[in-house]
Amino acid sequence: MPAPRRKKESPWVTLAWGLNLVGLAGIALVGVAYIALSPVSAAPPVEAQPARRATAALPATYTPDPSSKIVYLPTITPNPRSTLIVVQSPTPFALSGGAGTKPVIIGYSVSGRPLEVYTFGRGEKQRMIVAGIHGGYEWNTIALADELITHINENPEIVPDDATLYILRNLNPDGDARDHGYDGRVNDHGVDLNRNFPTNWAADWDRDGCWDYGPTSGGAAPASEPETKALVAFLQSHKIEALISYHSAALGIFPGGEPWEKDSIRFAKALAEVTGYKFPPLDTGCVFTGTLADYAVERGAVAVDMELSTHVYTDFTRNLKALKTLLEWER
Repeated sequence: MPAPRRKKESPWVTLAWGLNLVGLAGIALVGVAYIALSPVSAAPPVEAQPARRATAALPATYTPDPSSKIVYLPTITPNPRSTLIVVQSPTPFALSGGAGTKPVIIGYSVSGRPLEVYTFGRGEKQRMIVAGIHGGYEWNTIALADELITHINENPEIVPDDATLYILRNLNPDGDARDHGYDGRVNDHGVDLNRNFPTNWAADWDRDGCWDYGPTSGGAAPASEPETKALVAFLQSHKIEALISYHSAALGIFPGGEPWEKDSIRFAKALAEVTGYKFPPLDTGCVFTGTLADYAVERGAVAVDMELSTHVYTDFTRNLKALKTLLEWER
């Protein structure tokens, strides 16, 4: 079958199509000219854009409160170790408010970041949680503290009437701001804060079996660091009876004391039973010096270093059980 023949177009139709094409071309040219002549702001260079620094996430409580008796630093003084641009912390500062809880600033880090303690309850039995002692390297402990703060704000009845709970959400905010990796472990003086407490202190130690992924020290002297000084002063002015110092990851629960103090061993066993964390902890051969748990035991508390299961997760459900054990602990 022969192919059908195309119908011949009228000359008027052909002319109309031509005019349409000319019109469209004209509109396109006008658009190009408009774009070319319009004042368009150039994209800012990378260095002009806001740097994603964790310092941008400082809590509202950093603004001086005229009614407060706390002496606030007027500005944050930059430190060379804290000028690295890093991904902004995924551990936002816990909001004050909720059930009326407001943090108290007990001191400042090397680079001027506030050290915040949240208080729940008014009972005589004092308990404490300390997180973030190893900064950004163990950032999930800070995230856990924030989750606990939020949860208790929403459920204040979980703190018994005879207890007071203190939560220091981040003892090493400079390390948290610097890096969520190896370089986030130390403070802005390069000191491992969990080696800087006055009990069993040493400036250096045998690194066999110990964390050794970057330079660190125990400090120039016992409690040489402002972060350590602030917590030491807090512990000296309070009668903390039980303390958990949170770490990560996976080694287990370490009782305070050298050798391990007997009641702290009982406390560690009780925590292991409800959390599933390892006790006795994994023995890598490391000799631990100048730890917070050892110092807390010397101050009369039962205390443990307790490690989360990974460097990523907060194990929140497990640690709600740990919180209950902490609040109800009796010698």
